[in-house]
Amino acid sequence: MHVTHDSAAAASPTIDFNSFLAVDIRVGTIVDAKPFPEARKPAFRLWIDFGPVIGVRKSSAQITENHPLETLVGQQVAAVVNFPPRQIGPVVSEVLTLGFPDADGKVVLVQPSKPVPNGGRLF
Repeated sequence: MHVTHDSAAAASPTIDFNSFLAVDIRVGTIVDAKPFPEARKPAFRLWIDFGPVIGVRKSSAQITENHPLETLVGQQVAAVVNFPPRQIGPVVSEVLTLGFPDADGKVVLVQPSKPVPNGGRLF
């Protein structure tokens, strides 16, 4: 799924602004988080509230190394909300929760530096 986690990799080819606008990245608040023992790689199931227009969407996220389960509810995260749902084992993931790799390649969530309204779109 990921092209590369190598921070020394060359940048991807140039895209036009309309291609960027086609990717709908929104902020939401995690309202529930549960273990996902059926996942092939360690992961959590997340329910993220993107506000009244988009509502609560489900996600599977491989964030277990840097984000303890008990700390997730209430945190705001960024996610792509316009990909089609994806079956991950017995779970349907409705959004792609975004993160960056740390020095060991483990996911660190993309989060706003201060609270913002749920559903806000990245620009």
